Amino acid sequence: MIRETGWGRYRNYIGVIIFAVVVGLVPVLAKKYVHVMTLIGIHSIVTMGLCLLMGYAGQISLGQAAFYGLGAYSSAILTVKFFPWLSVQMGQPDLESWWVWPWVAILVGMVFTAMVAYFIGAPILRLRGNYLAMATLGFGIVVHGIFKGFGLDFVRNITGGGTGIPGVPRLAIGSFAFWPKEIYYYLVWATTLLVLLLSLNIVNSRVGRALRSVHGSEVAANTLGIDTDRYKLQVLVLSAIFASVAGSFYAHYMTVAAPDAHSYGFTASVNLLVMAAIGGLASIWGAPFGAAAVILIKDTIRDVMPKLLKYASGEHEIIAFGLILVLIMIFMPDGVTVWLVDAVRRTRRRTA
Repeated sequence: MIRETGWGRYRNYIGVIIFAVVVGLVPVLAKKYVHVMTLIGIHSIVTMGLCLLMGYAGQISLGQAAFYGLGAYSSAILTVKFFPWLSVQMGQPDLESWWVWPWVAILVGMVFTAMVAYFIGAPILRLRGNYLAMATLGFGIVVHGIFKGFGLDFVRNITGGGTGIPGVPRLAIGSFAFWPKEIYYYLVWATTLLVLLLSLNIVNSRVGRALRSVHGSEVAANTLGIDTDRYKLQVLVLSAIFASVAGSFYAHYMTVAAPDAHSYGFTASVNLLVMAAIGGLASIWGAPFGAAAVILIKDTIRDVMPKLLKYASGEHEIIAFGLILVLIMIFMPDGVTVWLVDAVRRTRRRTA
């Protein structure tokens, strides 16, 4: 393996710093895009975990939105229902440290989601190809059904059924609240950048090389002494933790956790997969660009379609979105970031 020398060793860190500066200027220079950029940051966290799982470890997942939803519902259930009840039982209904509970809920959601990923991953990851895809799809459908109540009253009492759980509190530290949305934006993107740094370090470490070997050939990796089952399970748990954090941030941002298929159902899982594919499955840097591409394309189509077609509906938007994705996959099969890097290299060769 050829080790980079000089500034090449620090290019990822330099890239993160430049990226942080650009992202930090958005609320100052383009305040109207803060909401969209916040959603891009939240989805980037999930997409980075999916890139590690699919792009590097080669494990197909069609149920990533389930982990995203588990994080959101963990935060909602704990902060809206359990912790207030606990405070009353403790005889402190006006607990001064109430601001701590949402952060505790996020941590509990991470642990709970990691446990779910561990226990379902052990049997599921023994499957291959389409069987693995169908198993993860089934897991996502089951979890989404639980969010909707599954037709059981005691489950609906916990998850809120079809209406979900409103009133999720904002995040705060003491008297300082992460609101308005410009402040919450910085919290989301600070977390996104930390996840980006962590993911880049994993990819460039011995663990990253092991994951790539698992993707290339599990048989060959096993013969080299790599515990493929352990690495696959670990990366699934890590991707689930990323998704849980993003789901919690989304719930505290929207102040509600509702069983919307576009947020936590199969549609959401497909959207996350598309984000990873557009950005580049084997590219951590591609995750934010893939998330941005999908969200911006969908918003643009939603604004443009009514102007092009008088009676445009959601079905027309889906058709247009599908056609755009087909074109991207044809002309940019390795993702937007790889295509841009190749384009820059070609330009340099022509001008050299």
